[in-house]
Amino acid sequence: MDYLRTLGSAAVSSLVQKSGLTLPFSLGNKVTSFENRTIWSLYDGTKREDSSPVSIFEFEANTPAKKNLLPLAKNAVRKLRTVRHPDVLKFMEVVETDTTIHIMTERVRPLGPAIREWQSKSAEEREAWLVWGLHRVSVALSFLNESASSTHGNVRVDSIFISSSGEWKLGGFDVLSNPKDDAAVLYTMGGMLPDASTFSSPEVKKGGYSVLKELPPAAADAYGLGLLIHFAFNPSQGVPATAQPPHSPPTAASRGLIPTAIFPAYKKLLNPNPKARLSPAHFLELGMSQTAGDGAGFFAGNRLVKVCEGLDGFNVASEGEKASLLKILKESATSFPTEFASYRVLPALASALEFGGASAATILPLVLQFGKNVAPEDYSNVILTHLVKLYTSPDRGTRMALLDHLPEYADKLDKKTVVDKIWPNLQTGFTDTVALIREATVKSIILLSDKFNERIMNNDLLRHLARMQADPEASIRTNTCILIGRLGPVLGYNTKRKVLVPAFARALKDPFVHARVAGLMAFMATIDCFDIEDIATKVIPSMAFTTIDKEKLVRDQAFKAMELFIKKLEEHAATMPETAAPETEIIPGALSLPLNGASANPLVNSTASAAGALAGWAISSIGKRLAASDLQTTMASAAGAAIDRPTSAPVPMGMNGSLSGSVLAASAPPPLTPTYTSPSAVPTRSLTTAAAATSRSKGMQLGATKVPASTSSIPDWAEEAAAEVDSAHGGNPWGNDDLMDVNADEDDWSKRRTSAALPCPIANR
Repeated sequence: MDYLRTLGSAAVSSLVQKSGLTLPFSLGNKVTSFENRTIWSLYDGTKREDSSPVSIFEFEANTPAKKNLLPLAKNAVRKLRTVRHPDVLKFMEVVETDTTIHIMTERVRPLGPAIREWQSKSAEEREAWLVWGLHRVSVALSFLNESASSTHGNVRVDSIFISSSGEWKLGGFDVLSNPKDDAAVLYTMGGMLPDASTFSSPEVKKGGYSVLKELPPAAADAYGLGLLIHFAFNPSQGVPATAQPPHSPPTAASRGLIPTAIFPAYKKLLNPNPKARLSPAHFLELGMSQTAGDGAGFFAGNRLVKVCEGLDGFNVASEGEKASLLKILKESATSFPTEFASYRVLPALASALEFGGASAATILPLVLQFGKNVAPEDYSNVILTHLVKLYTSPDRGTRMALLDHLPEYADKLDKKTVVDKIWPNLQTGFTDTVALIREATVKSIILLSDKFNERIMNNDLLRHLARMQADPEASIRTNTCILIGRLGPVLGYNTKRKVLVPAFARALKDPFVHARVAGLMAFMATIDCFDIEDIATKVIPSMAFTTIDKEKLVRDQAFKAMELFIKKLEEHAATMPETAAPETEIIPGALSLPLNGASANPLVNSTASAAGALAGWAISSIGKRLAASDLQTTMASAAGAAIDRPTSAPVPMGMNGSLSGSVLAASAPPPLTPTYTSPSAVPTRSLTTAAAATSRSKGMQLGATKVPASTSSIPDWAEEAAAEVDSAHGGNPWGNDDLMDVNADEDDWSKRRTSAALPCPIANR
């Protein structure tokens, strides 16, 4: 089997190979600091079911001496399996054979090395940690002595372990016995424990372990607790003098680092008279008391003890008690042991969060503060699991706390969690009746947007934001515009084209000045999201009116925005060809502008110069189109005469709107005959008598010159615009009357027939 390569025990390898068992764990490294201190070897391990860390206690009866200790190992298995208490080592599973025992427990480490590590901490921190640990051991011993009516019989440093949460756990159940139990091993085999004589009580040293059967169950454990206090505070010292005959009381000089508040009770625990000895239960009661005077209250005043007590009863505590505990946590958060804060305080607070209420806003910051020390691989299980559940809570205080502190945990959320669990509940905030919730919801989106799927980003979210732009609260409308601006670059291409310009243009019309400024800034921030055509035809026209906004703040921002977009248009225009017409084609009537980049008509920068330039172009164009010899001829459009025209020129029209020249030569009416009276005069036209006598012309009537659809040169957009005008106004927007009285046609034109030609008006230069 592959996993045998990682096994650290020959016994386990042999067991698997011979029996074919599939062990529920994999052995890791051996904890060498624990070796040869008890009958057990300790290994770090991994639970095979879920790969969670565990500890493995191994007993191997591979020598005759070890075989004699097998009953102690079996007693430990039996007692550890049946005794369940928060301060007792947590049993998980066991694998037994005739000569080997493997007990799987929660992941722990020995107390001894941990005490030595704490020597580098400050005296205050070390003392607080040790007193808290002794409190947990006292609680466990009280339970065994009082509730289980049993004697532990092996209370020492090597029987205590530290869990992943930093809490002290009582183990070493090798000789745990009830005097009424026929299979009790303490009274017959207690002396077989390693160093039993060093840690045994005076009565045991005098009469053996059998005397304990007639004494209270707490007698031996009380003495062991006293020795534990000595070794915990003075790890470098040996056994105290009081442990040797004649067992004189401890002196003040022998106190060492034992706190003065504990020392009186410590002396009572080491009383050589078992019947006068202070029991662990009374020691615990004395430590938790606040009215017994000197030598009392040493547990009640401990910060860590207070926190544990408060966390255990947090859900049933009053609001005042909760506030007091949370205050302690906030003030002492940085001084707590890292493992205690991460795996004891944090899970309790996270669990309390599920109840929501007024304290949620206070609890959540503490949860996130304590969570900073959690390993990245554990953060999801320890922190996020509880936070995600809170999004289902209808409590507004809880929702506000979650959104206010979202920046601290948003980056640790995965996409699936956001899409499936957070978004369905988060979006309810957009429609909440409380404006504060709506605004906080809008602000939170940018932190989660990179974890939204395409449907949420380009559909569901935008629908909510469209409603938010019409929110009664000005700040929400402003923040919504800002949010859309920040989301712009990540939206889909089609979504950008449909959404951005209308959304920002809407903001520019907002009565709130800062919303209008936000709209302009959003346009500027998303400049790369717009096609060059959209900039010219949509963006700039949408912004132009803000240049005359009533507020100077808006006007200033508008000109900056216009400058930015105009600059982009200029850069694009510089890359475009100077004309789209082929160079070989000459367009009649077109302005004669050179194509080589040298303009004969320079750009103008004023209204007057522009008018003058336009007039100059017109005169120049006429002068260049007509040769000197042609100026003296009479204009004619005789039927059948061929006209030299480029193919790109539109088909010439008659005065009545019909095609002229050879196209309709047979049916064309007699033409108007314009004539020049002088080279410098504008040619005048006269009507022939036949034309006047035939019928009244409608050439000047509105709409009379429309070209048939089959030959029309009007672009589609113009026809669509006209159709829109007609439908909007119910007909001709200029009215249904002729621009001139057609009945007065003859009089008007007869005057022109006899009068002198009028000179063409020329703009003053």
